[in-house]
Amino acid sequence: MALTASPDAQARLLDLQALDTKIAQLTHRAKGLPQHAAIAALQSKIDALRIVGLEQAGAREDVVIELGRIESDVALVTARIKRDNERAQTSTSAKDAQAFEHELANLAKRQYDLEEIELTVMEKLEERESALAATTAEIDSLQGQIDVIGAERDAELVVLRGEIAAANDDRAAVAATVPDDLLALYDKQRLRYGVGASHLRYGVSSASGVKLLENEMAEIRAAAPDAVIMCATSEAILVRTKESGL
Repeated sequence: MALTASPDAQARLLDLQALDTKIAQLTHRAKGLPQHAAIAALQSKIDALRIVGLEQAGAREDVVIELGRIESDVALVTARIKRDNERAQTSTSAKDAQAFEHELANLAKRQYDLEEIELTVMEKLEERESALAATTAEIDSLQGQIDVIGAERDAELVVLRGEIAAANDDRAAVAATVPDDLLALYDKQRLRYGVGASHLRYGVSSASGVKLLENEMAEIRAAAPDAVIMCATSEAILVRTKESGL
């Protein structure tokens, strides 16, 4: 059995379609805010810098380990110098004294070399720490930009979500005045084809922008006012009004 609905009920579908279009546009705007892309780009930079930071932290740790090993060697040499000095001061043998003097000279040379290496490694550590600090600072700066842009985005989303909620409330009010079977058909066509109702205005289907042929217009003129007619090009419910050109 063909679906029928009063002209007024069918006309309310145009209000429903207008609200659904508005909701879709607002939702698209919310998803397409430029801040989303800006934040994503900044986050991508942060992710890349974090990888760099991990590599720099690893390089710094390697130098810390190297420095610790050298400091340990310096401490051992310093302890040996102290011990040999004490032993040399208590020795009464000229031969032993000469041996201690020779060993202390070697230890002093070793201590000097190790301290020179220690200074070089300390400079390397300073460079590593400086590079890591610069990367961390850059990450913090980018995160600060994200926070600012995110606040702007969130403020816009609050407004858009408020408008979407209001439009949904209006939609629910209009939908409540549409017969269930007509509403079900409208929702089915809208979900399937993107548009549920098309206004036939001066012979043109608003959903497709296509002007109907004269034989199609003749069939529509012959149809009962409460007959539910489908648009052949958009598959939406074709709503007739005084502007339809019938």
